[in-house]
Amino acid sequence: MSDYLMQTYARQPVAFVRGEGTWLFDAEGEKYLDALAGVAVNGLGHGHPVLARALCDQAARLIHTSNLYQIPLQEALAERLCQLSGLTRAFFCNSGAEANEAAIKIARLHGHNRGLENPAIVVMEKSFHGRTMATLSATGNRKVQAGFEPLVSGFLRVPFGDSAAVEALAAPHKNIVAVLVEPYQGEGGVQIPQANYLAELRRICDEQGWLLILDEVQTGVGRTGKWFAFQHTEVMPDVMTLAKGLGSGVPIGACLARGVAAETFTPGKHGSTFGGGPLACTAALTTLSVMHDDGLLSNAAQLGAFIRSDLAQRLHGISGIVEIRGQGLMIGIELDRPCGDLVKQALAEKLLINVTNDNVVRLLPPLVMTPADAALLTEKLARLISAFLG
Repeated sequence: MSDYLMQTYARQPVAFVRGEGTWLFDAEGEKYLDALAGVAVNGLGHGHPVLARALCDQAARLIHTSNLYQIPLQEALAERLCQLSGLTRAFFCNSGAEANEAAIKIARLHGHNRGLENPAIVVMEKSFHGRTMATLSATGNRKVQAGFEPLVSGFLRVPFGDSAAVEALAAPHKNIVAVLVEPYQGEGGVQIPQANYLAELRRICDEQGWLLILDEVQTGVGRTGKWFAFQHTEVMPDVMTLAKGLGSGVPIGACLARGVAAETFTPGKHGSTFGGGPLACTAALTTLSVMHDDGLLSNAAQLGAFIRSDLAQRLHGISGIVEIRGQGLMIGIELDRPCGDLVKQALAEKLLINVTNDNVVRLLPPLVMTPADAALLTEKLARLISAFLG
């Protein structure tokens, strides 16, 4: 490990030099099955030829001009995302944290425009929204916040999945302007709420005049088998944030909005030097095009169902399995004990996985995963978990 890097990551003892589809290769030529996709980023897998050609061609033409000028590719991407989502305007940035910062600023500015001096946002326990000061303050994980006090104020926290707890805040807190929530919690352990949860939050927001903000940084762009996780319901958000899979590895984030939220920002209220540049927008437009043309949403839905079902069969009757859950290719296997050691054990078996919330094995494979790769994943992982629990 380099002495010149700040020690912000406990990195695994491997470096990858190239990739192909669902596979990564290290400097020695060893081959690893990637069931993490750069933490839900590499939806098109590794080395996708269409994406590679598009990026090379765009880099040769134009990489950056800044938002002082019109950017036709940014306008095209905004139109495409609005068509897919039903929202009406987009702001582009470089990460999920930045997208959530934009959403928080929209909510606060909207509150001030309504005459509220200290607008508040309802957030959830075990949530994760980023590591900037505002987003870590919104995050429901004390480990992320520790040492960075004083935190940004203006957030009211309730349990995830409990719409009644949200509704109960309305009477004592007249300064609430929005609810910020992940449709499914990723870092919180792949938590899937009851089917009517978002609908109840939508009802409450409508009755109270609040904005409903959905953090789809991890769940968006096909990860759950729909373009966006909210499309598994009939609920429409006022604001939605995206990143991770949007650029297939090229950094890009987006904050989409409709209604009053879409008109809240005016010139000078927000910005980004790099946000929505030609190269990043090319990556995103190409990603969306390939996903549509190659049927990757249905592939995510079908392979996700297979992986959950096959793991359930292979792990049936094994003590220590709490639940296997997920949607599309966002899957969690909850154990009854901390299981961080499984990451290194899987690495030794040439399998890349993740453990989140201490005891949940998280799978976020590339959306291009094949049935054969999915079968190999379940075989390897079931064997590892069985041995770990045995």
